[in-house]
Amino acid sequence: MSGQKQPDTLVLPGYQNSGAGHWQTRWEALSPAFVRVQMPDWEHPQRDAWCRTLDAAVAAADAPVVFAAHSLGCLTTAFWASQYASAAQLAKVAGALLVALPDPAEAHFPRDATGFAPVPLKRLPFPSIVVASSDDPYGGVPFSKTCANAWGSRWIDIGPRGHINADSGLGDWNEGREWLGSFGAPNRR
Repeated sequence: MSGQKQPDTLVLPGYQNSGAGHWQTRWEALSPAFVRVQMPDWEHPQRDAWCRTLDAAVAAADAPVVFAAHSLGCLTTAFWASQYASAAQLAKVAGALLVALPDPAEAHFPRDATGFAPVPLKRLPFPSIVVASSDDPYGGVPFSKTCANAWGSRWIDIGPRGHINADSGLGDWNEGREWLGSFGAPNRR
């Protein structure tokens, strides 16, 4: 990849943001190439506001970019790609790591989040990987497989890891950074 710019990584947390022990926060501490997209309201997510914020972040970034999305950040990515992004914006995206998809039909889905159903089941116009946990209370394996198939994503089950967040004990989650690296993103250790 000599002579080519490595993509910057836009970090897309979910509902209530990602705290200190979360793999997204730890990745940001490893490299300035990881840039968190600051959503307008972490406690009361609205699809339109989150997608417009993501669109502005992609517009402001130098191409190429990759997404490291968790939970509601994954649904934001899918809605943005299918309903908000221009062809020029989509062309800037080298790939997306989509971790712990929440199912809006699940009882645990945050009721303060609005506009995230029905989930768009349209092929994503960039490479993607969906990472699921077999015991995620916010989204089951069948839901994540359905989304991965519709989106044209590679699907990976990492076993019983809950919501794949700070409580999952992943630390710096080297395996996740390797998957992100498959899109040309930095893999700093």
